Amino acid sequence: MSFTSYDIPPQENKGKWFRSHLLGKEIELCELYSLSPNDLDLIMAETAEIRSDLDFKEKNIGKFRTAGYFLELARIIEKRNFLES
Repeated sequence: MSFTSYDIPPQENKGKWFRSHLLGKEIELCELYSLSPNDLDLIMAETAEIRSDLDFKEKNIGKFRTAGYFLELARIIEKRNFLES
């Protein structure tokens, strides 16, 4: 499966990262564009779980917000890839 490459917006190249336990590594926001569909699904599942835990929001607002950025961008990328296939 091939994907059209997109220019990564400058605001997504500013070192925003998410430590994924499911993938076992840190993922930069700009890396979402090059993840396989399976890895993108795992990121969406992991970040959706964080975003659904409102108690976690009180404990770690930074990670809660970062998970939101990753989740929304992953959804956009997934939809774009689906429409192009």
